[in-house]
Amino acid sequence: MSDNKQDASGGEACCACSLDPSRRALLAATAGVGAVVGIGAATPFVTSFMPSERAKAAGAPVEVDLSKLKAGEMMTVEWQGKPVWIVRRTPEMLAALKKNDAALADPASERAEQPEYVKGEARAIKDEYFVCLGVCTHLGCSPNPKFAMGAESGMGEAWNGGFLCPCHGSQFDLAGRVFKAMPAPTNLKIPPHVYLSDTRLRIGEDTKGA
Repeated sequence: MSDNKQDASGGEACCACSLDPSRRALLAATAGVGAVVGIGAATPFVTSFMPSERAKAAGAPVEVDLSKLKAGEMMTVEWQGKPVWIVRRTPEMLAALKKNDAALADPASERAEQPEYVKGEARAIKDEYFVCLGVCTHLGCSPNPKFAMGAESGMGEAWNGGFLCPCHGSQFDLAGRVFKAMPAPTNLKIPPHVYLSDTRLRIGEDTKGA
């Protein structure tokens, strides 16, 4: 026997509609609670895919895709709450490094502001990619890129490309090496990093997995 009842027009009325007002209110409240529980249960699965704030503060490694970075361009990523610059240097940029040695405070990077495995004039594992903290070693301002060379740069005819700190005027070349007589005492620091592939970089981990 059907539980549906005939309405005034002769059609059938649904069971829910035939309930008294108190039973209808209870049914609606129960359905609402079920919907809220369903949404709440999904939330942990979404947030579990996101790095925790604690992991970020502890300096968890950051992976970077370099495949879309064009020659002559720079990208910035965050690691340990600081900006990390990645510059894909052109052959002209790399050739310009040799012209700066006499004007630099520490051209051979003999001071301890870079990992042991990063050596040479280019201060890089792969000469094409320069990786450094975008933080001036004077008082922590973030220098501005000045990649144009010569008079076009606004830095003078002898400028071979690099970075200029807007706070106190410290100048760095395209390998982050500081020029003489500048407020910044050392070259820009290079964070630990390792290449996972030709176009994949992990910042915060060195070749020994430290």
